[in-house]
Amino acid sequence: MSVIWDGIVQAVKMIVGFNTDLIVILLTSLKVTGTATLIAMVLGLPLGAWLGLTEFRGRKFLVVLTNTGMALPPVVVGLFVFLMLSRYGPFGGLDLLYSTRAMIIAEVIIATPMVIGVTLAAVQALDPKLIAQIVSLGATRLQLFFKVVKEARLGLLAAVAAGFGAIISEVGAVLMVGGNIKGQTQVLTTAIVQETRQGHTAIAIALSIILLALAFLVNWIITVTQQKKV
Repeated sequence: MSVIWDGIVQAVKMIVGFNTDLIVILLTSLKVTGTATLIAMVLGLPLGAWLGLTEFRGRKFLVVLTNTGMALPPVVVGLFVFLMLSRYGPFGGLDLLYSTRAMIIAEVIIATPMVIGVTLAAVQALDPKLIAQIVSLGATRLQLFFKVVKEARLGLLAAVAAGFGAIISEVGAVLMVGGNIKGQTQVLTTAIVQETRQGHTAIAIALSIILLALAFLVNWIITVTQQKKV
């Protein structure tokens, strides 16, 4: 119990004292996760809405593929990205391995299926009569999309929260492609792993508390936006 208390005290000291190492780790975490979440939104929301609104041959296969992607092991994603970006991989010449860009790529692959899947479910939950009415009024595909987004906004924000949640706590993939380089690619999750391995339990607990606080803050913002009455 004393170790946990030491971790709490350490967390307060690091935050109040504006610990330089913590600030770098925190900013790197926000940069990687924030960018990956934004890209996953841009890719996942339209694709999820499209799957929810359109009937075509092969659609069920894409839905199964999406659902499989939602359960994709992060370590497998990390291995795939590592092989693609390694020296002998097809994109090795881009020199992206062990960089924040490689971490963002891995996190986008993890988060996008989550955003697509939750968006698809939100769109399919809408009353079919509403969609039929919008179409009967002569709405273009683009107008239909924006109307559906407005009607399903609660579910779409849940999709964003799901995508963010899938990667804010990610360790395996970012560790494999980022290398956990201090001051460059080290994020909160990989720092926790390193401090635990080195026996610095109090610091690991402190970083864990800060990670939980960050996740709570972001999800609080999303929830307040989601529950706001229009």
